[in-house]
Amino acid sequence: MTHESRNTATSRKKSGTPAAKPETSGRGAMETVFQQYEAAVLLLQQGKYEKALAALEKLLPGAPAEIQDRCRMYINTCRRQLQKNGRSFPTPEEHYDYAISLLNTGYFEEAREQFGQILGNYPHADYAFYGLAVLEAITGRIQDCLANLARAIELNPRNRLQARVDNDFQNMADDPRFTELLYPEVP
Repeated sequence: MTHESRNTATSRKKSGTPAAKPETSGRGAMETVFQQYEAAVLLLQQGKYEKALAALEKLLPGAPAEIQDRCRMYINTCRRQLQKNGRSFPTPEEHYDYAISLLNTGYFEEAREQFGQILGNYPHADYAFYGLAVLEAITGRIQDCLANLARAIELNPRNRLQARVDNDFQNMADDPRFTELLYPEVP
């Protein structure tokens, strides 16, 4: 009887070995979940909120509990960002203030989009051209800076005086085109 018990125990061990294979495939599935999660978080960090939201919502049902909690948190973040991006401003000046706040906090691409929206609605908004010029100066896009500043000055000559004292243009001070734009009366 002990011999039969050993055979039975041995057969149990053998039958237990194939059951380990699903664990490996489960581990592979778990790795896939983590990869999808990482890709969704990367999209979120890149500011691609719609794509991140879709990826996170797709991932949510089959994810482990700890990932589900994080997915829910990031889904809420995406929704807030999408709502914020859909803001409406009572005046173009308030929209400009929002764009400047983005610029000042280092969200350069978002600020550029906001200035573009202002100019799309108000093509003669000299302050938006000025804001874009500041943005381009800070980000090192010299040619765009000069073009936007020239347009801002053309629309409102007082922008010339403002640019002369604006520290945001300090990296432009040595450019002769910038100097000529700000001091056209000097031979």
